[in-house]
Amino acid sequence: MNGLHVQDPGLIVGIVVIIAIVAVAAWLFHRKQESRRLEQRFGPEYERAVSSLGSQEKAEAELAAREQRVRKLAIVRLPPAEAQRFAAAWMELQRRFVDSPKGVLAEADLLVRELMSKRGYPMADFEHRAADISVDHADVVGNYRAAQAIAARDQRGEADTEQLRQGVVHYRALFEKLLDDGSVKSADRVPADRVATKKVRMQS
Repeated sequence: MNGLHVQDPGLIVGIVVIIAIVAVAAWLFHRKQESRRLEQRFGPEYERAVSSLGSQEKAEAELAAREQRVRKLAIVRLPPAEAQRFAAAWMELQRRFVDSPKGVLAEADLLVRELMSKRGYPMADFEHRAADISVDHADVVGNYRAAQAIAARDQRGEADTEQLRQGVVHYRALFEKLLDDGSVKSADRVPADRVATKKVRMQS
């Protein structure tokens, strides 16, 4: 038979090498695209995962695992009446903060947890809750972590009134995000500038 012989060892090796190069190039392209997708989706949480886990590969595996886990959760919208109840509870919490800041941060944490639970997020430890939240609300998971850190200082008696106010503001950022999917009319949402903006008295 004239022409190329498919059984030529050199030709076979060349074909195998070409296939391997194409496969590696495709894999590298896919990984680059996946890295870009995860970085865009998780934002600062992506960098935090890389820093805490020590490598980009481990961080991306963790973030992808979060996506898979949250995809299996039954995250639901709140009925309008339930959403209105949460909005009213938050506004009342903010009003109490102006007169008596102490204890309000703990109440804010409990209210956020209740809202998360009603939406369908599992109530595991804080890191698992933050990880779950980061999948769909990566822009406010940093607020959640900051609020939790202030709450921990408050439990040790180390947080002043301004820090408590900042903690409530951080909790509110997550609260509003979770409530945005809960059929709350815009007129009933918590205003962004109404968390104890006037001077509050220090509690002894």
